[in-house]
Amino acid sequence: MKVALLYSSKKSMQAALFRRPDAELEEETEPPLDLLAECDTDETIQTVGKVLGERHRVSYIEADESAYARLKRLKPDLVFNISERLFGPNRESHIPTVCEMLGLPYTGSDPLTLGICLDKSRAKEILGYYGVPNPAFAVVEKPSLVPADFPLPAIVKPLYEGSSKGIKNNSVARSRAVLLDRITETISSYKQPVIVERFLEGREFTVGVLGNDPKYEILPVVEIDHTQLPAGAEPVYSYEAKWIWDKPEKPLDIFKCPALIPVALKKKIESIVRRTCAILRIKDWSRIDLRLDEKDEPNILEINPLPGILPDPEDNSCLPKAARAAGYSYSSLVHRVVEAAALRYGLLPVKARPVMARRFAVQTERT
Repeated sequence: MKVALLYSSKKSMQAALFRRPDAELEEETEPPLDLLAECDTDETIQTVGKVLGERHRVSYIEADESAYARLKRLKPDLVFNISERLFGPNRESHIPTVCEMLGLPYTGSDPLTLGICLDKSRAKEILGYYGVPNPAFAVVEKPSLVPADFPLPAIVKPLYEGSSKGIKNNSVARSRAVLLDRITETISSYKQPVIVERFLEGREFTVGVLGNDPKYEILPVVEIDHTQLPAGAEPVYSYEAKWIWDKPEKPLDIFKCPALIPVALKKKIESIVRRTCAILRIKDWSRIDLRLDEKDEPNILEINPLPGILPDPEDNSCLPKAARAAGYSYSSLVHRVVEAAALRYGLLPVKARPVMARRFAVQTERT
C-alpha cells in the first residue's frame, strides 16, 4: 500500500507557536515548559516511517497548514496518523477531519471521538451516563466559580491536554486555599479552563488496547508505582516525575508491567477498559488511565486514543512497554495498528513479508 505518515514534529510545532495570530501569546508570559510534550520526536518519526517501509511505500507529511494539499495530491491508500497538533480542544481531530474531507482511510479514532476524549469533561459526562466509574469533577473557568463544597483532596488539570501536561507535584490540592492557587496558575499558563477532579489515593494503572469492537485486544496492565517517587512527593505521575526526577544516570523505575495484581482486579480493569472503548467508539489503538478509589474499585481517569509510542525501550512509553510484555516487537505493534485499520476499511489484508525491491523503500523526500 501507499501509506502517508502524518506527524507533528517538535520543531514544526515550535515554529507554529510564533506564527500563531493569538493576542494571548503576545503577553510577556513564558509558555509552559511542557507545551511540546505531545509532539513527535525525530526518533519516533523516523522509526515509525522505517517500520512502515518494511511493507509499504511511505511518504512523510508534517501535519501543518499544507497537509491538506499534500494529501490531496498524494492520494495515499492509508494515512498512518500520529499527529497531535498544538492548540485548541479539537487539535487531535484536525488530520482525521482532513482525511474524511478527502475520502482517505486513516488509522485511529474518528474526529468526534478524538475531540471528546481530549476534552476530559465531555468524556467523563458520557461515561457517567453509562455508569462507568470516574471521579467527581467540575469544569472551572475562574477560581471564584469552583463549587464551595467540592471534595478535597482534589487535582487540577488543564481541560484539554494530554501527556500529563499541566500536572505537577503541586497539582494535588489538600486545602481550599491551595486549590484556588492551582486553578489560577493552571488557567494562566495554559489559556484554557481547568478540570478539578476528586483525587483518588489508590493504586494507578494504564492499559493499552489494540483492535476494534467487539474484538478489542487488552494488553498487559501497567502499574504506575508511586513508591518509586521521592519521599514526600504526591502520588501522581507529574511533570517532575517525568522530567526532573527521572534522569538517564538514575532512571525512575516507576512502571511495572505486567502489574502484580489479583486476578479479580485484573478482570475488573479489563472489563471497564473494554466497556469504555466500546462506549467512546475507540478504533485501532488507545491507552486508558485508571485509578482505584477508597473501595479499591477501578475508576477511569483519562482516555488516550492517540497514544505515545516512543521507540526506545529505555523511555517510559507505556503502550510499547505493554505491547512488549504481550510479545509484540515495536515493528509488529505498528503493523498491528495498520492491520486493524485496513480490516476496518475493507482494504486488502496486510500480511507480514520481508522488504523486497527498492521500490518498497521509504520515500525520504517530503511530498
